[in-house]
Amino acid sequence: MASFESELKRLEKGILRLSNLALFPKKIEVWGRENFVLQGPNIIVGNHIGSQKDVGLLFKIVPRPIFFTANKMIFNEGDLSFLVRKHLHRHLKDFGLFLHLLFNPFYAFVVDYISSNIARVGSIPVDLDGGRAEAVKMCEAYLRKGRAIIALQGRGRVDSRDANPYVKRFRHGASVMAYDLYQGERLSVPVTPLAMFGTHIPFPIPGTVKVNVGEPLYVKDHMKGSASETIEAFRRALEKRVKSLFLDIIRT
Repeated sequence: MASFESELKRLEKGILRLSNLALFPKKIEVWGRENFVLQGPNIIVGNHIGSQKDVGLLFKIVPRPIFFTANKMIFNEGDLSFLVRKHLHRHLKDFGLFLHLLFNPFYAFVVDYISSNIARVGSIPVDLDGGRAEAVKMCEAYLRKGRAIIALQGRGRVDSRDANPYVKRFRHGASVMAYDLYQGERLSVPVTPLAMFGTHIPFPIPGTVKVNVGEPLYVKDHMKGSASETIEAFRRALEKRVKSLFLDIIRT
């Protein structure tokens, strides 16, 4: 059986073409590239505001093979069409519905490509309304093999009703992974925080996508009296750092 890395290399050009298409015609600016961890286990956490554009962006800028969890709905043509229609209507109203009809013939091609290839290059389809514990265990297995996990926080959109619509409250998944591996195996996994802005701008509207990458954080620096206290403390630290990175983007 071919390794993940060899499959990624074989499909790399196709993945980059789809990534470029998802981000067209946007420009990309990245700060802190030197903070990416180039080898060994790594968890990358960040805000999730641009649905599939966030995934395409990370494939372009992270300088190593990556694994990421993905909404299982993108593996079904009808569900994917529904997600895209909601996204376009939310941002562009009736014009968004027109764009949805215009691009609808491409969904079958995209879903066929995803279902045939993307699972072999690091995607873990999960139910966003359940099944997170299973996804965490799968990710921990990949980390033990020295691989990089993407753990985006949010549902891939900007909700103006939220107090902070661009950085959702972080879940415990990344913190749990880091804690489990440190406590159980003394494997200290660097967790790299990053913030994104601009991926929420609908396709094909021009704009600039900005990414700010921070230095890695470690759960061992946030140990408390119990497992739950440590996991919560590290979750808060990661969320606080991503919010800070996001504010730095806004201020520039």
